[in-house]
Amino acid sequence: MTTPQILGLKKSFGFGDRLGLATPGHLAAVRQFPDFAPIFAQQSIREMTRTRRSPADVMTAAQTALEKVGYLGIWGADADHLKTPEDVERVAAAGFCFFTIDPSAGVDNHADHMDEAGLRAAVERLEAEGLFADFSWRDYYLDRVFSVGHGIVLQFDEETILRAIVKYSRATAIAATLGESIVRCSAGRPYEIEVSVDETDAPTTPLEHLFFALELKRRGIENLVSLAPRFIGEFEKGIDYRGDLVRFEAQLRLHVAVAKFAGPYKISVHSGSDKFTAYPVIGRVCGRHLHVKTAGTSYLEALRVVARTKPDLFAEIAAYCRGRFDTDKASYHISTTSQDIAALPAFQGPEEEAIYLNETAGRQLLHVTFGSVLTQGIAANGRPFRDALLECLVQESDLHAEFLSNHFIKHLSRLNAG
Repeated sequence: MTTPQILGLKKSFGFGDRLGLATPGHLAAVRQFPDFAPIFAQQSIREMTRTRRSPADVMTAAQTALEKVGYLGIWGADADHLKTPEDVERVAAAGFCFFTIDPSAGVDNHADHMDEAGLRAAVERLEAEGLFADFSWRDYYLDRVFSVGHGIVLQFDEETILRAIVKYSRATAIAATLGESIVRCSAGRPYEIEVSVDETDAPTTPLEHLFFALELKRRGIENLVSLAPRFIGEFEKGIDYRGDLVRFEAQLRLHVAVAKFAGPYKISVHSGSDKFTAYPVIGRVCGRHLHVKTAGTSYLEALRVVARTKPDLFAEIAAYCRGRFDTDKASYHISTTSQDIAALPAFQGPEEEAIYLNETAGRQLLHVTFGSVLTQGIAANGRPFRDALLECLVQESDLHAEFLSNHFIKHLSRLNAG
């Protein structure tokens, strides 16, 4: 089937493909895990800009690969991190049916550090703007017990509701506006919505999650299929989970309870690739109420093909990335420092492959610089890195698919290991 469909509450896994050649490997992996519904066309507007691809390019790459093998199963298409109505129009025109709203511009990260007087003043400003017209948040949220299931009871006191309002109410209004755009641009076609607030400074508490979800419902968001909170611990790009797994599991149970109570919808795990130690916990606690989103890890497996078959080209790419790191890391929350990058040895062959593709500093170096490599990088012979990389992957298509399949079998099997 070459037309993407909505997946509903079926457990799902998103395979980002920055190069347009990864679907065969993704398909080979997910075919072994029929309990997961795959999303093969998945890219954010931010990544499309950095790779100079259009929504139609992303969609066509997945459709062509699936048509070639006669795939008949269902699959989804996720337009990730949508921030404007114009973004929605572009991806809807290309046939995307899963829309990830990113209202992070409306999140007030200062709320976590405000005193009571500051919170009250901020809420008064929001009320004056009309964010709570004809709605008494005091009557609805205060002095009310929310029994979210399994004996879990959540209740707002005045400080927690004030902080939640300041932190997230403007974001819920932005989400509602984008939701209206999605309805309009879908023109009667089936669609589903995810809302993401994972790219914020501080974790989303279960009470804040509850407030956010109930506000989305109050503002008329329909077909909400998943929500991505900011979890405790660190979900950095391209590496394993960093944090206390016992605390993470305890909080995740509360988030799942909120998702079932306020939805039901799935918990979405963003920057979800390579979190191997956390996967059994995530799979066990979320059950079928789970969506995992990955992106850069597939690009790194493509670079592994280059390192294995064209080491001279990989050496040039790695050296170029080292020169771009300080600039390109600015838009990412990562722990790797410039000093870590300076300490990396130059790539000379197989002995350095693990350093660059298995270890934290090397993986994050290659991850954050992908846009520069694909749009600006030029090899010593004058050829763009992008052209040389794509040529290598076409020539080594079987190896590329093998690396991807093995990599994602590890992901999916660990998610089912709990």
